[in-house]
Amino acid sequence: MTYKKPELLIPASSLEVLKTAVIFGADAVYIGGEAFGLRAKAKNFSSEEMVEGVAFAHAHGVKVYVTANILAHNYDLEGARKYFAELRDMKPEQPDALIISDPGMFMIAKEVWPQVEVHISTQANNTNYETYLFWWKLGAKRVVSARELSLVEIKGIREKIPAEMEIESFVHGAMCISYSGRCLLSNFFTGRDANRGACTHPCRWKYAVVEETRPGEYLPVYENERGTYIFNSKDLCMIEHIPELVEAGIDSLKIEGRMKTALYVATVARTYRKAIDDYFADPELYEKNMDWYKAEISKCTYRQFTTGFYFGKPDENTQIYDNNTYVNEYIYLGIVEAVKDSLCRIEQRNKFCVGDSIEIMKPDGTNVPVTVEAMYTEEGESVDSAPHPKQVLWIKLSMPPQEFDLLRQKNADRERVTGGNAL
Repeated sequence: MTYKKPELLIPASSLEVLKTAVIFGADAVYIGGEAFGLRAKAKNFSSEEMVEGVAFAHAHGVKVYVTANILAHNYDLEGARKYFAELRDMKPEQPDALIISDPGMFMIAKEVWPQVEVHISTQANNTNYETYLFWWKLGAKRVVSARELSLVEIKGIREKIPAEMEIESFVHGAMCISYSGRCLLSNFFTGRDANRGACTHPCRWKYAVVEETRPGEYLPVYENERGTYIFNSKDLCMIEHIPELVEAGIDSLKIEGRMKTALYVATVARTYRKAIDDYFADPELYEKNMDWYKAEISKCTYRQFTTGFYFGKPDENTQIYDNNTYVNEYIYLGIVEAVKDSLCRIEQRNKFCVGDSIEIMKPDGTNVPVTVEAMYTEEGESVDSAPHPKQVLWIKLSMPPQEFDLLRQKNADRERVTGGNAL
């Protein structure tokens, strides 16, 4: 049986991250505007940035989906109507689809922009084929599966819906403790509504039990004198299960992380890109490269990995009870934005010094170890370190910059010209 190659869908919190996702192998990116998305604390996109981002993505053959997946209140609706009209009239090009969970928002989108492709967010709790058919009959093109579904259930949905209807599923990233992400804890504890984009992530906090007649006496929920992180799930990672995802009939493999850095996005996009392409080129090549995928995916921040609900209901082994910290073994330094003579221009994100050994991540999957030999400010002053966030620097590396000149890099599968490289 011949299977369709799935789309690789990557999150982008900013214009810089969008460009990184495009360069490192995304087929599509999903972004939020300044309202109506579920990541209020992300940088998100101004109208001008969205115009530039859409144009950049389309120039490289990549689609852009815009989130508008809050659970709306009455006072949101007129603003949503205006927002959808702005997206509809965006010049020179419009986004490719809207991601929506609320039926009212869906109806407004279809009224204001009848031609727009609508994807139904996981927030809509899409757990069965009748729900998929409901949205299909209303005009939705794609439905994002609830994270609580197994691969067997997703395959069953695929068998019951039209072939041209698309299934999108999360395959990597943070797992929410609440059903399909519809959480009330944040609103209850802090007054910040997770269903309107302001989640404070109380699932990552430490908890203990207090008996009502013993105020101030904390009883650990688990055998740990410091309390326990009873809601703290491991992160989802399906890099070892691309064949099963493909065989289940999933059309789009979605990465979670619209709050993540360019380094995270570059690492995850590049690794899943190579895994998908390797599998479709030769399943044995995919198996042969498995250690590389696992090593690379571990370079970005994560909380240990799980396969979530895909192979059955999670048990106690999918939780992290003793801490809420990420594993973080690599530091993001910046992106090579230009190459001139023997120097590379970057806007640095973390401190590094002359003499440091660093690594260049290339979109084709190779990593280039180099040494920082010299560093100069924009004014040409020689400096020994880069202590100031977002300082623009010209750096000399131990390898000629032409070896990783970004404009010459090409994505192996699409012959896509790249435009940036993460350090």
